[in-house]
Amino acid sequence: MRSVEEQLSAVTAAAAMPDPVRLDISSALGLMSAEDVVSEIQMPAFSQAAIDGYAVRAVDINGDFARRGDQRDEEEPRRGAVELPVVGEVPAGSAQPLKLQPNQAVRVYTGAPLPTLADAVLPLDWTERAGSRITVSRSVSSGDFVRRPGDDVQVGDIVVSAGQVISPAQIGLLASVGRAKVLVHPRPRVSVMSIGQELIDLGGAPKQGQVYDVNSYSLAAAARDAGADVTRVGITVGEPAHIRDLLKEQLRRSEVLIIAGAVGGDAGQEFRQVLEELGTIEYNRIAMHPGSVQGFGFLGEDRVPTFLLTGNPIGALVAFEVMVRPLIRIALGKRNARRRTVSARCMSNLDSVEGRRGYIRARLMRDRETRDYLVQPLSGSDGRQTHLLAGLSEANCLIVIDEDSPGVRAGDSVDVLFLSRLG
Repeated sequence: MRSVEEQLSAVTAAAAMPDPVRLDISSALGLMSAEDVVSEIQMPAFSQAAIDGYAVRAVDINGDFARRGDQRDEEEPRRGAVELPVVGEVPAGSAQPLKLQPNQAVRVYTGAPLPTLADAVLPLDWTERAGSRITVSRSVSSGDFVRRPGDDVQVGDIVVSAGQVISPAQIGLLASVGRAKVLVHPRPRVSVMSIGQELIDLGGAPKQGQVYDVNSYSLAAAARDAGADVTRVGITVGEPAHIRDLLKEQLRRSEVLIIAGAVGGDAGQEFRQVLEELGTIEYNRIAMHPGSVQGFGFLGEDRVPTFLLTGNPIGALVAFEVMVRPLIRIALGKRNARRRTVSARCMSNLDSVEGRRGYIRARLMRDRETRDYLVQPLSGSDGRQTHLLAGLSEANCLIVIDEDSPGVRAGDSVDVLFLSRLG
């Protein structure tokens, strides 16, 4: 029996980032940049108003009144208050040049180009307007409330670095410097299929001995959640030649192949013989539960990493979380390929299989007073069965129990693997 860490080491060693492609920036969210994006322009390109107000020359605002941050008794009259005529208006996007003369003001809007000679903007609530004149209540200094050319980005600045994962803010930054496309490492292409004579697809009515294909749907969703570009092939049946052709087609279009129901039992023997013609798969029992029976290897001319998982939906999903998801995350360039883990206090007794690392479905909570993590097992305790899919749908985490532990008692601290938030 192979340990979880040994198997995971073999799997992650096979992870490779797909070759870079150039995508529209609107499609690049969450992907890793494969280039340094250097700005060819400065941003902003011109002096512009940072707020709505009045463009002025700061030197003209020299009355006897409080500066920003100063305290003044509201009852105290102002001496030498400054009044300025408003000689025009500049909206955002205006291309009409306007020159400010001494002792004048121009109404400007956020983003509007500043008139020539103006070097500050008076906020609206620092002024009182009567007709075409304003009375100024506070002073400004040169540069106040003005965005100068190059304040955000200078020509030659790197706005996105190679190796950075592109966020919404970076997409906005790329747009601001005029970049419509960016070179990125794309999402790895993952194909998911199920095998099993007992399977039927959704829409049909199961006959005696038949069940719906769960795995191709749940595993495709899990791969998509991990960040992959997923093709759900569905149920794979037919003569060996047909299956061989179908596998070859998927191998040409995939960086990762996941097959559920292809390990263990006589039913998959014929399928496994087809796989042997396409590459090498190693079958192992992994020291974990559920999902201990697994296969992993490489198929096709491009040696596509291929996972063979149990037909049991719970075992398949747990094996995906532990083995497949880290490979996908590495292929995306994520620094932390594994799920986040925390320590929590277990709220009930929990049995485990000694000699195997247990991954038990559970619900993670916080104590309202202490803010400590609490975790309630949803299977494997109080006689609850571990193979039921409904329990996993209620879970937001997995309790991880070491191989050498026979179980957990209520109140013990346990390691908990985050899955997702509920609600």
